[in-house]
Amino acid sequence: MKARRKQIRFQRWFASLAVLAFLWAAPVRADAPPVDMPSDQAVDSPRTELSEPIASPVVTAQADPFSHLGPQPDVQAPVSSQPTDQSAHPPVQPQDPPPVQPSVDGDAQVQTQPPAKPQDEFYDPFAQAEGTAGQIDEYDPWEPFNQKMFTFNRNLDKYLMRPAAKVWDFVAPVPLQRGISNAFHNIRFFPRLVNNLAQGKFKGAGLEATRFLLNSTFGLGGAFDYARDVHEIVTPDEDTGQTLAVWGVKPGPYLVIPIFGSFTLRDGVGYITDLWLDPFNWLVFPIVKLDGAPRLVTKEGTILWSQVGIRAGYFVNERALNIDTTFEGVEEATVDLYGAVRNAYLQKRIKAIKE
Repeated sequence: MKARRKQIRFQRWFASLAVLAFLWAAPVRADAPPVDMPSDQAVDSPRTELSEPIASPVVTAQADPFSHLGPQPDVQAPVSSQPTDQSAHPPVQPQDPPPVQPSVDGDAQVQTQPPAKPQDEFYDPFAQAEGTAGQIDEYDPWEPFNQKMFTFNRNLDKYLMRPAAKVWDFVAPVPLQRGISNAFHNIRFFPRLVNNLAQGKFKGAGLEATRFLLNSTFGLGGAFDYARDVHEIVTPDEDTGQTLAVWGVKPGPYLVIPIFGSFTLRDGVGYITDLWLDPFNWLVFPIVKLDGAPRLVTKEGTILWSQVGIRAGYFVNERALNIDTTFEGVEEATVDLYGAVRNAYLQKRIKAIKE
């Protein structure tokens, strides 16, 4: 019994001591100077202060190897790989009360904020806001399906596309790869021309037409970007997805399609429209049938396998050009790779629409 009483007194004494230590240490921690911690980079790298946010790995929009938009490595999406230490941030200061204004009769009145608008009774899934590059509405109601398709595309890239791209990268020099990529881009000028006109960008339409004429002649069929390299004639690529956005169509749900990669529902409709607008698809190897339009190839089997071969070659060539910029270096450090790729894609689309 005496031992039990001693144990209880010891526990009370220890708890009191812990409370006093906490009350003494709390203000000291709030005002303490930042503590230097070694960086997780190279050994000779500069040290990082704990009071500053720790840099997180980034995933470029090209992290989707099957993206229909092509490589744009300048767009990056931050990805949180580890939770940050909350104690490293300064304490939140209480906000000042709202200003007091005197009324006519001398009584003090407190200025209040207007009441928030009630939500609409009916929810429109297409009424999602575009957001900004720093704040994106990642509307993804089909996430379970998209996750499976993302995994499928990852495995397809890992076991088929990347090995084929490595072989092509070993066989073909980089100038040849860039020439093929430039030729594909040059052939598809007509949808970009139409979308410039549809958005009222008449200067952009003129630049697209000029680029096509110069690159098709002096650029040897588009293998060289003569308009850019010699005359510095450049203009952003416009597609039907961007045109629909300019016309006020909301992006709709995020969607991952096997082989073709990331879209929003609006961009998926725009991609199909761009295929239809491309004269190559109804003049050379027609997958779009137009009455009275001339066709270079008429045999169905030849058209099918030619289209498959052309698109497979395009994918492999683009993958070879970006052999070390897709998933490498971030897969192990990123907790949610799917979410990072989704965020990067949506950022790229917002930037393209604003341009």
